[in-house]
Amino acid sequence: TDPAGPMAGMNQTQVTEFMLLGFSHGQPFLFALFLAVYLATLLGNSAILSLVSLDPHLHSPMYFFLSHLSCLDLCYSSVTVPKILANALRPQATISYHGCLAQMFFLMWCAGAECALLAVMAYDRYAAVCQPLHYAQAMSRGTCAAAAAGCWLWGLLDSAVHTLLAARLSFCGTARLQHIFCDVPPLLGASCSNTRPNELALRASSVFVGLSPFLLVVISYLCILATVLGMPLATGRRKALSTCSAHLLVVTLYFVTANLNYNQRSSGYSPAADTLVSALYCIVTPMLNPLIYSLRNQEVWGALRKVVRVRGMP
Repeated sequence: TDPAGPMAGMNQTQVTEFMLLGFSHGQPFLFALFLAVYLATLLGNSAILSLVSLDPHLHSPMYFFLSHLSCLDLCYSSVTVPKILANALRPQATISYHGCLAQMFFLMWCAGAECALLAVMAYDRYAAVCQPLHYAQAMSRGTCAAAAAGCWLWGLLDSAVHTLLAARLSFCGTARLQHIFCDVPPLLGASCSNTRPNELALRASSVFVGLSPFLLVVISYLCILATVLGMPLATGRRKALSTCSAHLLVVTLYFVTANLNYNQRSSGYSPAADTLVSALYCIVTPMLNPLIYSLRNQEVWGALRKVVRVRGMP
């Protein structure tokens, strides 16, 4: 007996490409919009990476993790936006089957790694504010390197599970994705095979990769808030709150949009709302992170002025 069952003749091996229905027709406006967002993302995150590398004053754990965040955001955008730009002006947006799986793999890798990294960054701020005397020991160079490597590995393992499960899905007839790029939820919606294992994996990932880091972030910032409110000097409280509020804004924006993106199947979103949430999560947030997290920081602006002044000298 064929173990593949009645779907054996219509499985995913016959699918060579997916039609992406997020674009109705060639749309020059969307092309210009996504291109502007992508260029701003490249500029902002590349600036952070360059400044952290060039200025010794930014060689601290906080900026070390910021450089990894910028690297992740560059990867996020580069995984999805170039293909979106290529499809935006075409009469019919498509992506090959293997290209779809590859896009989903790298997207999920970045998603899992960034969730873990934001939790590590929250702990870094907790150690700096709540345990300043032990900060140098708690966040040593070796500890920071191991934490960053662990974040990338955590994302890789999570992505590998989802990609392997997605590769087993069957698609009947014309494979259509109600989306502008490949991700787990639209693939599950387009499949005509049993998606129960994929959905269970997605729910488990939502708890261990999404919810758990978010809870660690919340606990860290509650401890920070309690410590800051107990500071005797108003200037110290203002500086700590200014730094941590920017961090918390990035975290909230990321985790809220991520939760909406990966729990949409049970929420009954329309395709348009689904596309909007995914665009906020994977495309807009990487552009906003440098603005919220770093470029409003006086240390970063000081490093930028220094680099510009040195480069402008004859």
